[in-house]
Amino acid sequence: MDRIVDDYVPVVDGLANDIDEIEVEVFENKPDVSKRIYELSREVIRFHQATQPLAGTLESLTQEETSDIDREVRGYLRDVQDRVLRVVDQAQGFRELLQNILSVNLTLASVNQNDQVKKISAWAAILIVPTLITGIYGMNFDSMPELHWTYGYPLALLLMLTISLILYWGFKRRGWL
Repeated sequence: MDRIVDDYVPVVDGLANDIDEIEVEVFENKPDVSKRIYELSREVIRFHQATQPLAGTLESLTQEETSDIDREVRGYLRDVQDRVLRVVDQAQGFRELLQNILSVNLTLASVNQNDQVKKISAWAAILIVPTLITGIYGMNFDSMPELHWTYGYPLALLLMLTISLILYWGFKRRGWL
């Protein structure tokens, strides 16, 4: 049992290293990080399920009522049990940490999506102004005085450009573009 517990240490170190890598990937917005988080969560769950029964077995072997086991051996088994319990606690901590990392990843994805929606909405607002003005002039009303005015067409183009630039600068200043 001591050898088995000693073999858990590199597994715990490997899981801790993988979790550290995933944390970096989450904040770098790597594309497949959610899948990696899920896969590592499954590994941690399997590891936890593999280590948990040994802790229970060692618990029953170290109880005073077990008279078949030598007192010195029981003390050694308690030491092994303590190390197994630490490993089980670490595995449980890894599970909770991965859940938190997944939550952070989903939150960051949501924030990124909101930023994209802001940009799309800002560009739509900028483009709606020339569309609206063009739509009105495209109705071919005869009673619009600026239609027969020499500077009507350039003024309409200047108006579309000016309003679009004002909107662009306003959205750019807010950080939406």
